[in-house]
Amino acid sequence: MAVVNHDTREVQFKIVYCGTPLGGKTTNLIYIHNRLAPAMRGDLASIATEQERTLFFDFLPVHPTIIAGYDTRFQLYSVPGQKIYGETRRIVLTGVDGIVFVADSDPDRVEANLEALESTREALASLNRSFDRIPLFFQFNKRDLPGAMAPEEMDEMLEVRRPTFLASAATGYNVFATLDAVTQKVLREFHIRRRLRAQREAEQAAVRQTKPLTPSPVEPSRGSPDPSSEVALGS
Repeated sequence: MAVVNHDTREVQFKIVYCGTPLGGKTTNLIYIHNRLAPAMRGDLASIATEQERTLFFDFLPVHPTIIAGYDTRFQLYSVPGQKIYGETRRIVLTGVDGIVFVADSDPDRVEANLEALESTREALASLNRSFDRIPLFFQFNKRDLPGAMAPEEMDEMLEVRRPTFLASAATGYNVFATLDAVTQKVLREFHIRRRLRAQREAEQAAVRQTKPLTPSPVEPSRGSPDPSSEVALGS
């Protein structure tokens, strides 16, 4: 979840790119990093192996900008797609605010796409996060491939009920459109929660101000004589 400091009005969001191995997650982040002005980005860190281009994560902090009075920054990550990296995926998804699921349009990658999607669902469930409620956009990558699957087939295969972007991360087509969509969705939900929080605090303050002060009943001190007993003794 967003890391928010309401006193200093700073907020940091986490966006994670999930998907099949070699489907284009790292390529998305590299393109974004290369196109952003140096003043708007930090260093891109990547750990690569022979089997998987992104073993742990790509880290891209976007330096703060002012949005609705808050110093705002985004951190972009990608996670490995194979099931054997389930714990790594779970760690990286901890505290996630938005997800881009990068699906490979190659017809030979159907099973890999399905496995990566199931792994993403499982990781979120283990963190008590709802796949259906988190801001998530599908990116159908590698649309420039000859014989790329039809978008309608991919919708049916992945049971997509979210907005999708047809993209080519290698050329940059719709890379920033996907990023803009997920960041704007995350920001809208954050500001909705912020307004609701402010409204609840105002309502609670109003209740405290209008609640009548009722004095506590005065109880006789322990051991004091009962007046009726004094009368009886003196009669």
